[in-house]
Amino acid sequence: MLSTTRSVFSGITKKPALSLVLRAMSSESYTALKVTRPCEHVVQVEINRPEKRNAMNGAFFSEIGACFEKLNDDSDCRAIVLSGAGKIFTAGLDLTDLGTVIALREDSELDIARKAFKLKKFLTVWQENFNAIEKCNKPVIAAIHGACVGGGVDLTSACDIRYCTEDAWFQIKEVDIGLAADLGTLQRFPKVIGNDSYARELAYTARKFYSDEAKSMGYVSRILPDRVSLIDAALDTASLIASKSPVAVQGTKISMVYSRDHTVKEGMEHIGIWNQAMLQSSDMMEAAMSQMQKKQAKFSKL
Repeated sequence: MLSTTRSVFSGITKKPALSLVLRAMSSESYTALKVTRPCEHVVQVEINRPEKRNAMNGAFFSEIGACFEKLNDDSDCRAIVLSGAGKIFTAGLDLTDLGTVIALREDSELDIARKAFKLKKFLTVWQENFNAIEKCNKPVIAAIHGACVGGGVDLTSACDIRYCTEDAWFQIKEVDIGLAADLGTLQRFPKVIGNDSYARELAYTARKFYSDEAKSMGYVSRILPDRVSLIDAALDTASLIASKSPVAVQGTKISMVYSRDHTVKEGMEHIGIWNQAMLQSSDMMEAAMSQMQKKQAKFSKL
């Protein structure tokens, strides 16, 4: 349920009645996800397997990639909140739904090398489904409550902003099941927290870390008392982002993702080339006029 109070950000006022109508009218059909539009230009993507503790099965992996690719091209969407239904955010990989992997392992007609090539293709597809979150030009806010295990860390590492509840806990679980994390945690998590030693400790030991530790290391930026206030806060931030110029916000995300993986000089050159076009947008004039007139700017769709 959305907060009925005035947003703490930039004087944006929620419209509960409109939000409820938008939520009711805009649900899209997925098996493992629930996609709604609770606020103007904001989409909420919820992992929707509460009876399975939101464990990630084959349907989830295919749907999460397709969903974010679709939202990337959706001009009505300017910010996204990623959450989990039920008691926890996610228990990680659904170990009961590994039929493809098991079939490949047990295929006696294939030698090890050929099995490896097929498994690599299989894993690459799963990786790309999570990469779709980072590649999506719209900022993604992860709203994490309860457990966020294994693939949940892969998933949230690909998001732009992470909030969690006081009872949230995290675990890079893969070494406990005889694997190295392979969907993005080992690549993104160390860069998110900026501490290689800390990241290696958590990845090598698979020990749990809780909300206060997650905030102190920089993995999450806010801790909320419970799931209701968590979703409210995430939607508040998403609404604030959605009120800004989509040209500016999406350009900022693209530049920050690019700069993370390149030198400062390369990043500066990239944003210079990018803004050669973006500086010609009408959004700058709209923003300037709105500030002078002390009114809320209205930006057209991309």
